[in-house]
Amino acid sequence: MINIKEDKRLNPLNHSCAHVLAQAVLRLYPESKLWVGPVIPEGFYYDIDMGDVTLTEDDLPKIEKEMKKICKDGKRIVRHELSRNEALEMFKDNPYKVDIINNLPDSEVITAYSQGEFTDLCRGGHVDTVKECKIFKLLKVSGSYYKGDAKNKVLQRIYGVCFDSKEELDKHLEELEEAKERDHRKLGRELGIFMTSDLVGKGFPLWLPNGFTVRHILSEYIMNKELRSGYEHVFTPPVGSVDLYKKSGHWDHYKDDMFPMMKIDKEEYVLRPMNCPHHMMIYKNSLHSYRDLPVRIAEIAQDFRYEASGALCGIERARAFTQNDAHIFCTPSQIKNEFKKVIDLILDTYKDFGFKDYSFRLSLRDKNDTEKYFGNDELWEKSENELREVLKEYGVEFYEAEGEAAFYGPKLDVQVKSAIGHDVTLSTVQLDYQLPEKFDIDYVAEDGSKQRAVVIHRAIFGSLDRFVAFLLEETKGALPLWLAPIQVSVIPVSNEYHLDYAREVAEELRACGIRVHLDSRDEKLGYKLRESVTHKIPYALVLGDKERDSKNVSFRKYGTDEQGVMGVNEFAELIKKMKK
Repeated sequence: MINIKEDKRLNPLNHSCAHVLAQAVLRLYPESKLWVGPVIPEGFYYDIDMGDVTLTEDDLPKIEKEMKKICKDGKRIVRHELSRNEALEMFKDNPYKVDIINNLPDSEVITAYSQGEFTDLCRGGHVDTVKECKIFKLLKVSGSYYKGDAKNKVLQRIYGVCFDSKEELDKHLEELEEAKERDHRKLGRELGIFMTSDLVGKGFPLWLPNGFTVRHILSEYIMNKELRSGYEHVFTPPVGSVDLYKKSGHWDHYKDDMFPMMKIDKEEYVLRPMNCPHHMMIYKNSLHSYRDLPVRIAEIAQDFRYEASGALCGIERARAFTQNDAHIFCTPSQIKNEFKKVIDLILDTYKDFGFKDYSFRLSLRDKNDTEKYFGNDELWEKSENELREVLKEYGVEFYEAEGEAAFYGPKLDVQVKSAIGHDVTLSTVQLDYQLPEKFDIDYVAEDGSKQRAVVIHRAIFGSLDRFVAFLLEETKGALPLWLAPIQVSVIPVSNEYHLDYAREVAEELRACGIRVHLDSRDEKLGYKLRESVTHKIPYALVLGDKERDSKNVSFRKYGTDEQGVMGVNEFAELIKKMKK
């Protein structure tokens, strides 16, 4: 699916269509107050304070009709440069626009765009006339907190999309429908992977038995891979003292994204947003020689970040998540080799999962906003150049993204293209000279002197939760046999005559390490088979008179026409071979 935000033609077209939407809303609901209407990968939206009016999707055709009138008029879109006072005067009746103006830097040129009677505060860019916006579709309406803060008023958010041709629009709408079917939140609910509860709290998913099974298998997979690559696994608490995070720099640079501090027995603690400070302390627990390095410390660790409610998205973006995290402590001369080994591990993992469409992004600091980062310019230049050199030597193509670095160092992000065309950041590798300084991370050199180590932060899966979300959407919920939470559904034709044999078969398969669901419900065979398909279980075994009497099983493979009859042991061997 095309990313409209990144498309040079479609971006201004959709931006202009957002203005057409806003104009139509003001014509129909004159008391409305506009906030912002950005372009997003799927199209555009506009957030609007509509007072006591609550829109439903039944209202969208009426708004679309008014938008078509505006497009038919064909007014030119005209840019105006305004002084701050002129802008404040022009938008004095709209507190949302006044707030935007008051928060603009003094150096910024303030611009507005007009089309007929409508003028909106906006940076641009736009197409020439509203007539170009005539091929559009309003998609949905929802509520959205002003500035993403639950303490603020709920605004009406209207989504839409605009294209140059009806053919492109129709294709995009089809892809959006496909995306809905692949949405991990829908699949997670249908397949019993996870659930959410407002009583538990927003952003705190509850992993159900099927979901826990998937998590366990993935954790075991990556831990075994790491063990073979020389990593040692640890387990650390999900809390730490405020002093720990002050020392690491997170308190100064990351506090707004952390949960509030809590006091226990006059001591101050915080839920950890990441694991690096804990791993620094583990490294410091013993003296290390140059002969020991590199030291690779890994952990499957739960972390907590106070994400804005508007940013939450199932298990893709949550307030509690689990990282497949590791920190490599090495000498400066080992950086290149260790970095290459991490890339090897990433690519080997992607090969196992069949990921082929991905790109490498070198994330750098914003040189115009160095306050967001700590460390001096020299170390930043050094670390950024080292990563460039490693990538060039490794021979992979990469692009640079200024302003995307971690606050303590540059990083390599691996952007994997999803089935619906989105770039998802899965793996990350970060080079860090800063935390070793903060924590005095040393090693004894060959000459007996103490030298400063370098730390490489890396996550292969990234967030385990996001990785599962990605897999669900990639496979449309039909996870591969080795990862499926239920591999075989055992279905007796009749509970009265075949349930005992079904139990025998289920027990025999479980003894072979196969994950089995015995459907003993008193329902018709057709219903049970449909349920097995709905839950995307790789194999369904149907057991009737013939199977019971011959001690065989009749199997059907999900998503194919493949079916057959064989002995229980033979079927178990088939499954075990396919799992490898």
